[in-house]
Amino acid sequence: MRAFEGILFSEIVSTIFYSFFGLFLLLASWWLIEAFTPFSLRKELEEDQNIAVGIVMGAMFIALAIIISAVIRA
Repeated sequence: MRAFEGILFSEIVSTIFYSFFGLFLLLASWWLIEAFTPFSLRKELEEDQNIAVGIVMGAMFIALAIIISAVIRA
């Protein structure tokens, strides 16, 4: 247990908080993208199995995750 002596409770709480905050921002961005696209992303991905939409959405979420992590880290 000596390895964990330097970790403060506030660090654990802030890590959990910022993890959920980042997840919330990613979900909010999904809802915004879904609201502003002229077609249903869910239908395109699930029913039509549109690979191009999946690749674009995956790239967009990776970019958003990088931006969110940079904002949280700063």
